[in-house]
Amino acid sequence: MRFGARPALAFIALATLVTACAVPQDSGPESRPAANCEPYTRYGKHPGTEVTVYAENRDREADLFEDTWADFADCTGIEVKYEGDGEFEARIQLRVDGGSAPDVAFFPQPGLLEHFAQEGKLKPVSAGVEALAKQGWSADWNSYATVNGTLYGTPLVANVKSLVWYSPKFFRDRGLSVPRTWSELMAVTEKVAASGVKPWCAGIESAEATGWPVTDWIEDVLLRQQGTDVYDQWVAHEIPFNDPRVIKAMDTVGAILRNDRYTNGGFGPARSIASISFQEAGTPVLSGDCAMHRQASFYADLWPDGTAIGPDKDVFAFLLPGTDPASRPVLGGGVFTAAFADRPEVRAFQEYLASADFANARMEKGPFVSAIRGVDPADAATPVDRLAIQLLQDPRTQFRFDASDLMPASVGAGTFWKGAVDWAGGAGSREVADSVERSWPSR
Repeated sequence: MRFGARPALAFIALATLVTACAVPQDSGPESRPAANCEPYTRYGKHPGTEVTVYAENRDREADLFEDTWADFADCTGIEVKYEGDGEFEARIQLRVDGGSAPDVAFFPQPGLLEHFAQEGKLKPVSAGVEALAKQGWSADWNSYATVNGTLYGTPLVANVKSLVWYSPKFFRDRGLSVPRTWSELMAVTEKVAASGVKPWCAGIESAEATGWPVTDWIEDVLLRQQGTDVYDQWVAHEIPFNDPRVIKAMDTVGAILRNDRYTNGGFGPARSIASISFQEAGTPVLSGDCAMHRQASFYADLWPDGTAIGPDKDVFAFLLPGTDPASRPVLGGGVFTAAFADRPEVRAFQEYLASADFANARMEKGPFVSAIRGVDPADAATPVDRLAIQLLQDPRTQFRFDASDLMPASVGAGTFWKGAVDWAGGAGSREVADSVERSWPSR
């Protein structure tokens, strides 16, 4: 998944540009107490100006963003006009080509950001933003928005994908312990299956992005089996997509997701994962119809209302284990801000989004994860957010960004996702990997 509450959509051209689903602004300054403008003096005054923002986030997520920057807008005089579109990645190219690019866009795929930078459409960040980027994030995180040595954006949101959600009560009632290694995970899986409950539930339906949960599984397992060097080589296509080590990872995932004994608890046979939306895929954990659901930290915000999260609550999560209990391979994702315009008010807004002030203010509003230095995990809205931030800040963590988000868009959000759907339907690992390899763009 690409951000915090829904995945990036496939980077495809649409025949017509449908009006995006605009998210309304809040009711205005009169509905809030007067802002303390002292923290915003560094951004200057820009009365009567406007910054347009285009992203995929809608509904509650959009409201939380707008609430967070409301005081910034009041104090600087910048009217921030936000538009959330569920088909952001399908339409952003049309917007840019049609001369209606937003001032700022939130990119859930570094590969797509790079595409627009290579086209010369994006503006390099200001010196102020670059200073904040170096101060706030690691070199790895900044590299994802760097193209040909130039920084074009900064991270906005992070998520940890390598989590397994479970019911603490289910585990406790059956005498199960949280696994620390892959072999222990498979022992728990087999013990649950032997009891008559399917241990895993999953769903990969996500409109035009259907398939991405499978690609996350494959990436996570490859990272654990082969380590960071092989993972990096695969992402950069220094080894072919269909390398035997990748096939092994696909088959390892298949031993779970394509196994009717293990999947799909609460829904049906294993192949039912293709028709189950990723949003509802974890709900059988609550009813005891499945034991585990692998999904990112953002899933904390997708459980039904009233679900309590914590080590002794309705649901909690543990890090998907690898071969060594001491290792901490973590697959993750994030959203990056980048600008198509270079006006003073746009630069000011970018600087605010790049600051720890924004991250802390957003975290106060509800579930949110950031890898920026200066965020205190103790202030996280949920225990899983706290776990995710601790993992991201832990120097022992071997963090790697989601591979499909880094690959060329035609592969990562195209043939890889499509191949994952075919694979879930029964196509062989070698067959799918060969097909994706053939689709890789030539240099």
